[in-house]
Amino acid sequence: MSTQHVQRMSRLMAKTLREDPADAETLSHRLLVRAGYVRRSSAGVWTWLPLGKRVLDNVSRVVREEMDAIGAQEVLLPALLPKEPYEVSGRWSEYGDLLFRLKDRKGADYLLGPTHEEIFTLVVKDQCTSYKDLPVMLYQIQTKYRDEARPRSGVLRGREFQMKDSYSFDVSDEGLEESYRLHREAYVRIFERLGLDHRIVSAVSGAMGGSASEEFLAPAEAGEDTFVDCPSCDYAANTEAVTFALAPATGSAEHPALEEVDTPDTPTIETLAAHLGVPASATLKNLLVKVDGEITAVGVPGDREVDLGKLGEHLAPVVVELVTAEDFEGRPDLVRGYVGPQGLEKVRYLADPRVAPGTSWVTGANRADTHARNVVCGRDFEVDQYLDVVVVEPGDPCPSCGAGLKLDRAIEIGHIFQLGRKYADAFGLDVLGREGKPVRVTMGSYGIGVSRAVAALAEQTADERGLCWPAAVAPADVHVVAAGKAVPLALAEEAATALAAAGLRVLLDDRPGLSPGVKLTDAELIGVPWILVAGRRSADGVVELQHRASGTREELPLAEALSRLA
Repeated sequence: MSTQHVQRMSRLMAKTLREDPADAETLSHRLLVRAGYVRRSSAGVWTWLPLGKRVLDNVSRVVREEMDAIGAQEVLLPALLPKEPYEVSGRWSEYGDLLFRLKDRKGADYLLGPTHEEIFTLVVKDQCTSYKDLPVMLYQIQTKYRDEARPRSGVLRGREFQMKDSYSFDVSDEGLEESYRLHREAYVRIFERLGLDHRIVSAVSGAMGGSASEEFLAPAEAGEDTFVDCPSCDYAANTEAVTFALAPATGSAEHPALEEVDTPDTPTIETLAAHLGVPASATLKNLLVKVDGEITAVGVPGDREVDLGKLGEHLAPVVVELVTAEDFEGRPDLVRGYVGPQGLEKVRYLADPRVAPGTSWVTGANRADTHARNVVCGRDFEVDQYLDVVVVEPGDPCPSCGAGLKLDRAIEIGHIFQLGRKYADAFGLDVLGREGKPVRVTMGSYGIGVSRAVAALAEQTADERGLCWPAAVAPADVHVVAAGKAVPLALAEEAATALAAAGLRVLLDDRPGLSPGVKLTDAELIGVPWILVAGRRSADGVVELQHRASGTREELPLAEALSRLA
């Protein structure tokens, strides 16, 4: 091994803090700031200080090694992108306010890249003309930009972030499946090497388009994603991708005729259920939304809530919004609090699969202070489209085996898509096939949140004393602490030099004027895998060796401690 440089803390730009930052909401946010890894530049924009940059680079190194191992080639595309390709794909408008848009001095429109499907497609169109040029897999590790409305949780949800995005280009669907498999297996190796506990879950493609889609989630309390996990089989999915089968029709002949009843002052499900003495599950809740500006009703059982994010994913890329008071003007058929699917005019009706043909409901009668009972799906109203749109709850039946599902929080750290020909169609990406005729290329898209992975690792591995990095990503292998002057400092210097000569990355706390207690507290906060302390027994050549993750401590002669570490 080559000799490593000893990083002296007396020269390191990393000021630790005793108190949590006032705006910190998550464990990773608190500790990355307190331990001197990052500092806030502006809302959702972060500066990576030397220790943080080392961790970020270590994550990138692991990602690069595994991407290279499957034959992917690294490139670097611009972050400043012209408007035109995103107009061709439709994402200039679909991304809405998430895009950072700007003009150059000549008035031409540009954007800061949120993701690069369009530009990669154009690169391959320029470079690859024959089936002999494919398959090809390209990737980059680059800064991305999204104008988040509420950036929060430190580097977990920022406006500027580091991401690895890769793309595969094949001449057949079978080739795409193979590229997808290679990426999936590479992702498993990456997250295992990083030390990230993760789950692979089914996901929806949403605005990305395409067919197969899976997310890699890191379970953590700070996670913004909720996923379901079946305790009885291997089913796991993002809640937005959970699908429940359409219940079989029960027939409608046995149901009594529709009956309208006076229900004054019952505009909510709770007041209606109490007034009629029925469970909320027997009522039909009808939420009005606007889908690309057109009013649409969404029906779900009264004891369930509509998951607007799930609805939006199902209907992507169209925009889904809640109706406002102005939307009721000029629409006498829409009575707020008393909407029912029977007799609705010029309103598309979507419903959860639980609203199955033959089921009977209590619902609004489309007149104030009036509801209707015995309103039967298939007899009194029709469903235009069934979508899984309810908020998934613990105990809902597993779509695979029927057992009760568990819900957990997680951080999305990776997402892989079989895009198919969406972008190849948009840009006319063809190559000359074996038969001498043009063949449309099929694509895959694969992302890893590099900066999010740093935060996810902090969330999963930290303890009450501070950060606790896995060896693969830690900013150093050993944190040597001189807990005293003269003799302890000399022994610490000797240990640091020997460890660096053995090829280990060493952080040496040689800061003058600080008490041993402060130095040891900082060492635990910074979270390097091993802490070697030269302290009270330095005159005897004895040091204390601490394993940060387990907390085990042992006093050893320096030579033995060095042997163990090296």
